[in-house]
Amino acid sequence: MLSEAQGCAVLRRVFERRGYTIEENVSFSEENVVFNADGWDAARRVGYEFLTDEAEDHLDLPPERLAQLEVLTTQVHLHFFLVDEKQVDSEDDLAWAAQRFLGEVEKRRGTP
Repeated sequence: MLSEAQGCAVLRRVFERRGYTIEENVSFSEENVVFNADGWDAARRVGYEFLTDEAEDHLDLPPERLAQLEVLTTQVHLHFFLVDEKQVDSEDDLAWAAQRFLGEVEKRRGTP
């Protein structure tokens, strides 16, 4: 299992290689959804959260807040890559999943 630091480093690398300007550990607050995001590009409104027990992310983003965040992604033009540490086995798996997510974001927005 990847640590919080390892997972966030992988995600930052993938997002930045795709042209995103990532600010780390950002206080995200929009329409009653408030949490500390691991990475966020405010200009392009794309970010990520690597949920780990180590960082107690499940306390910061309980199921009801995750559901609110998912609603925001359908109502407001923003996208968050949310991945639980238990869903990935390696840095390569995480990078692949992030690449796929960004491909979908770009497809929806009609941007390369």
